[in-house]
Amino acid sequence: MGQVQGKVALVTGAASGIGAACAETLAREGARVLLTDLDDARGETLVARIRASGGEAAYLHQDVTDEDRWAEVVAEAEARFGRLDVLISNAGIGILTSIVDMTLADWRRQMAINVDGVFLSVKHSIPAMRRAGGGSIVLISSVAGLRGSAGLAGYSATKGAVRLFAKSVALECARENIRCNSVHPGIIETPIWEKIPTGATGPGSNQGRNAPLDPRAIALASVPTGVLGQPQDVADGVLFLASDQSRYVNGSELVIDGAQTAGRIGSLAKA
Repeated sequence: MGQVQGKVALVTGAASGIGAACAETLAREGARVLLTDLDDARGETLVARIRASGGEAAYLHQDVTDEDRWAEVVAEAEARFGRLDVLISNAGIGILTSIVDMTLADWRRQMAINVDGVFLSVKHSIPAMRRAGGGSIVLISSVAGLRGSAGLAGYSATKGAVRLFAKSVALECARENIRCNSVHPGIIETPIWEKIPTGATGPGSNQGRNAPLDPRAIALASVPTGVLGQPQDVADGVLFLASDQSRYVNGSELVIDGAQTAGRIGSLAKA
């Protein structure tokens, strides 16, 4: 217990799934946590649950593509908690469709949230971490950022960008006691599987048909263990990277995928 005692953490996309597990885990381990998301009801419910368990947390509504909002969120973290030590940049979306069917709007929407949002999170958090004397930045990528996947070309492109962006941040901030690493989850049981748009409905549309996917079936087909990962599996890895126990881990990839990327695998689209 207390692995991040006294630290202040900011978690985006924190209302559910991996983000929620990270927020709860960091709070349980002693961090004061600022959660942001677009789902206000779930975000506020999670804050209430953290507080009921003895943790300290607050929630803010945030569109991660809005740069002005980023300045406000980081300022709120410092005003409310006095500093910022940890950034978990987790907010992201995925669109499952072929390259020829993907609209430019689909492509740009994924880039805006998954890449622009991560860039803005880091840009606005670094000055606060400098004022705090250092910090740990954890960017949530994906196994899709390590290899291609049919049907997820746009998503893979964004997550590959996050992977290399993390390395560049690590190099740029190495002398400032600010570390940056990427985390690459495999098939994890989260609400995203019920929300992934699968194809576009017309020119310029990003409102594709939602066809809920079965993550257990996908895990059975593509993960060597056949086991579906849980958000807590990822949160435990994030906790390590956020803590001082990982002080010499910088510019690295933490893959949490049940050996999915250890060998040849099928694509998500075929799973």
